[in-house]
Amino acid sequence: QVQLVESGGGLVQFGGSLRLSCAASGSIFSRYTMGWYRQAPGKQRELVARITRNGSTNYADSVKGRFTISRDNAKNTVYLQMNTLEPEDTAVYYCNAQISTATFWGQGTQVTVSS
Repeated sequence: QVQLVESGGGLVQFGGSLRLSCAASGSIFSRYTMGWYRQAPGKQRELVARITRNGSTNYADSVKGRFTISRDNAKNTVYLQMNTLEPEDTAVYYCNAQISTATFWGQGTQVTVSS
């Protein structure tokens, strides 16, 4: 079992930046593929960015060049640096951990971008 706690969400103006953090419990964090997902009102949850245990990353087309995912295995933490934010980025952002067939979710953090 893994507990994930997100932080760093909030209200930001169009073009601004935020950094989300997700702290994970447990001693095998480095073995997890970590991801950030988001869900806007009335829409399905979607993948924003993912980073594997080896550091390989992939991003949704809508955030490429603006968002950066990274991890610090010594701190059991994954980050999402979000730059040049747009109103369309407004959503609840969820941290996700995957290993083998197991998947874990955080409680989510709200990001609101004003125009």
